[in-house]
Amino acid sequence: MKKFIGDRAFYRKLFAVMLPILVQNVITNLVGLLDNIMVGRLGTEQMSGVAIVNQLIFVFALCIFGGISGAGIFTTQYYGKGDDEGVRHTVRIKFYIVIAAVTLFALVFTFFGERLISFFLHEGKEKLDLEATLDFGKQYLAVMIWQMLPFAVMQIYSGTLRETGETVIPMVSGIAAIFVNLFLNWVLIFGKLGAPALGVRGAAYATLIARFVELGVVVIWAHTHKKRCPYIKGLYSSFRVPGSLLKNVAIKGTPLLVNEVLWSSGMTMLNQCYSRRGLEVVSAVNISSTVSNLFFCSFFAMGSTVAIIVGQLLGAGEHERAVREDRQLIAFSVFLCTLTGVVMAVLAPLIPRIYNTTAGVKALAAEILIVSACMMPMDAFTNASYFTLRSGGKTFITFLFDSGFVWSICVPAAFVLSRYTSVPILPMFIIVRCLDLIKCVIGYILIKKRAWVHDLTKDR
Repeated sequence: MKKFIGDRAFYRKLFAVMLPILVQNVITNLVGLLDNIMVGRLGTEQMSGVAIVNQLIFVFALCIFGGISGAGIFTTQYYGKGDDEGVRHTVRIKFYIVIAAVTLFALVFTFFGERLISFFLHEGKEKLDLEATLDFGKQYLAVMIWQMLPFAVMQIYSGTLRETGETVIPMVSGIAAIFVNLFLNWVLIFGKLGAPALGVRGAAYATLIARFVELGVVVIWAHTHKKRCPYIKGLYSSFRVPGSLLKNVAIKGTPLLVNEVLWSSGMTMLNQCYSRRGLEVVSAVNISSTVSNLFFCSFFAMGSTVAIIVGQLLGAGEHERAVREDRQLIAFSVFLCTLTGVVMAVLAPLIPRIYNTTAGVKALAAEILIVSACMMPMDAFTNASYFTLRSGGKTFITFLFDSGFVWSICVPAAFVLSRYTSVPILPMFIIVRCLDLIKCVIGYILIKKRAWVHDLTKDR
C-alpha cells in the first residue's frame, strides 16, 4: 500500500493545487444548485426549458474546454521548462480556437435552437405542457447566446493561469461571478428591488452579467501582475505563431477538441434517450445532475490537479517521479470520491424535496442520485486516468477512451433501450452507467503501459 501513499511534501503540493480548484468548483456548483432551485420555483415547465437549453450550452462549454486543452498541454509543459515565449504562443492559439467555436455555435443556436429544444420534448405520465416548455427554452436561449464570448475568453485566461501554477485568482473570479449571479437571479427572476420579474430571461441576464464580472477579474489581475505572468508581456503585439508549434498543437489538440464535442454531445444524446420516457424525466435528470455536479467537484478538481502536477513533471524531465506521483494522485482521488459518494447517498432522498415540482419527479431524482453516488469511485478512477493520458499528449488515445467509448457503447445501449424496449427509466439509467466498468479496466491497462510518459516540449 505504501506506493499509493505520498509523503507530507506530496500532499502539501497536492492540496496547494487542488483546494483552490475544488473551492471554486464547489461554490460554482452550489450556486448553480441554488440557481436551479430558483428557476424551479417558477414551475416544472420553466425548469425543464432551462434544463434543455443548458444541455445545449454544455456542449458549447465542453467544446471550448476541449479546444483550448490541446494548447493547454503545451502551456503546462512550457511553464515547467521556464519557456515564457512558448506559453505566449499557446495563449494566442487558444484565441484562434475560441473565435472559431463561438462563431459556429452562435450560428447553430440562432438558426436551429428551436429544433434542438424540441428534440427533448416528449409526453409523459404527468401531462406537462410541452408548448410552454419550448417557449421558456427559447426565451432563455435568446439571452444565453450572448454570454458565450465572455465565457470563452475567460476560459483562456483562467486555464492559462492554472496551467502556470496560479489557481487562486481563477477561484476568486469564479466566487465573485457566482455571488453576482446569485444576487441578480433573485432580483431579475422574481422582480425584487423594483426590477421587473423576468422569469427565465432574468436567470439568463444574471448569467450574462456574471460572465463579464468573472472575465474582468482575471484579465485585470493578469495584466497588472506581469512579473507573475511574464507571458502577458507582448501577448497582443503579434498573433503570429510558429508553424511547427501550430502543427503540433493541432495534432495533439484536435483529438481533444473532437473528444469534448463528441463526449458532451454524447451526454446530451443520453439525456435525450432518457427524455423519451416523458418530460418529467427531463426535470428529474436536471435535478439529479445539478445536485450530482456539486459532489462531482471532488473528482473534477483531482483531474485538473493530475493534469497540472504530472504535466509539469513531464515538462521538467522528471519521468519516474511523474509515474510515482500519478499513481498516488489516482489513489487519493478514488479515496476522496468514495467518501464523497457516501455523503451524497445519505443526502440523496432529502435534497430533491427543496424543489417545487411533483412527488414523482422528486422520487425519481433521489433514486438517480443514489445510483450516481455508488458510481463515484469508478468515475474518480476513469477521470484521473483520462487526465493522466492527456498530460503526456496521448490525445488520440483519450479520444477513444472517452468519447469513443460513449458513442460506441453507452449511446447505442441507451438508444436501443429507450426506443425498442419498455424498460423504465431507472433500470435504463443503471444499465448505461454500469457500462463504465469496462472503461475502468481499459484505463487501468493504459496507465500501466506508461505510454503517456512523454515530454512534448522536445517536439517543438
